[in-house]
Amino acid sequence: MMRGNDKSKELSRRASRRIPGGVNSPVRAWSAVGGTPIFIESASGARLVDADGNSFVDYVGSYGPAILGHAHPQVAAALGEQARKGLGYGATIELEVELAEKIGTAIAAAEKVRLVSSGTEAAMTAIRIARAATGRTKIIKFDGCYHGHSDGLLVRAGSGGMTLAIPNSAGVPQAVAAMTSVARFNSLESVGGCFEANPDGVAAVIVEPVAANMGVVVPMPGFLKELAAAARRYGALLICDEVITGFRLCHGSIAEKYGVAPDLLVLGKVIGGGMPIGAVAGRADLLDLLAPAGPVYQAGTLSGNPLSVRAGLETLGLLSVPGTYERLDTLGARLGNGLADALKRSGVPGCVNRVGSLATMFLGPNAVCEADDARRSDTARFATYFHQMLERGIYLPPSQFEAMFVSLAHSEADIDQTVEAANQALGALAAA
Repeated sequence: MMRGNDKSKELSRRASRRIPGGVNSPVRAWSAVGGTPIFIESASGARLVDADGNSFVDYVGSYGPAILGHAHPQVAAALGEQARKGLGYGATIELEVELAEKIGTAIAAAEKVRLVSSGTEAAMTAIRIARAATGRTKIIKFDGCYHGHSDGLLVRAGSGGMTLAIPNSAGVPQAVAAMTSVARFNSLESVGGCFEANPDGVAAVIVEPVAANMGVVVPMPGFLKELAAAARRYGALLICDEVITGFRLCHGSIAEKYGVAPDLLVLGKVIGGGMPIGAVAGRADLLDLLAPAGPVYQAGTLSGNPLSVRAGLETLGLLSVPGTYERLDTLGARLGNGLADALKRSGVPGCVNRVGSLATMFLGPNAVCEADDARRSDTARFATYFHQMLERGIYLPPSQFEAMFVSLAHSEADIDQTVEAANQALGALAAA
């Protein structure tokens, strides 16, 4: 049980005086679940310790990068060694080349790689390349898929799958949002409608091959292959956003595991080992459109930062050990099956979606295949469940529409503790 959060409350008050909303990324404010967000003091392995000394089994994992667990000794040692050599030079280093080579070896479609500092920056760059390569302006994205907060991608669907998107944020011009059409995930019919509305104007389709920003949503059999085929028929590029899934679900690209060869990929999170990073990768002819090789401008003072690439190299090296992803899948299955059983025993309606070490328990719908299904979730009930789990020492993402992340540092005992906490929390929900 938690022993209080007085220090977190005081820190939250201080933060609100100087930081908009008291946070530097919105989900951290706990707006979807209520209450005062905890402030983290430290993390090690699969556990977090907050400012009040409470310890939690962590399923946020920095939203994906902590696949080895927090503060992995080998990664931490490498970062210390690198820091003593300098934090950045504004010049190219050998480590950047090594990371690009490692990515290219693991992902067949990654013929060339441009390192940047965030997933948002990488997705924005991929769109710019696609527009330059095709001479077109329109983009198709999917309702519920998130590709960072650049203007053209921060949109949601209107009344129908091929309706031009409207801005999902103040400050995004309607004219910019109008360049993006929004389809329904797992619906080839809606994709076809978007293409038919702009048969000669679509530069690219961008998709999370396994959606993880509306909660985890699995692609239907054949969906990604048919999506790639549709893009080819209409002369558009296929961009797979694997900021979350890249090197998380396999040692490389999960899109390739599904039999799809994207023209461009967007990477991040795991490839930086917990440090800020992003990358756009893909066909050599497309990447060579980037300056200084080509006419598409992109630059970044901290791109290829020595600390980020060193942490990424150490992490990818550890992930290449045989049996690693089998271990992650085993742990993920233990969690997913345990949560599904807990739902069934409690009688609380809902479902669990899982791929490898990513999982979401949706409260309410009995199946979630796209964003409208996810929106039918009982978010008020989830908020209660979140706090029930927190009281029992389990730290979940503070939103119904996020994935739980399992790491190699989680043990079977951690998973079993989590499942037992879910049994208790769901039982309390059912009795309320």
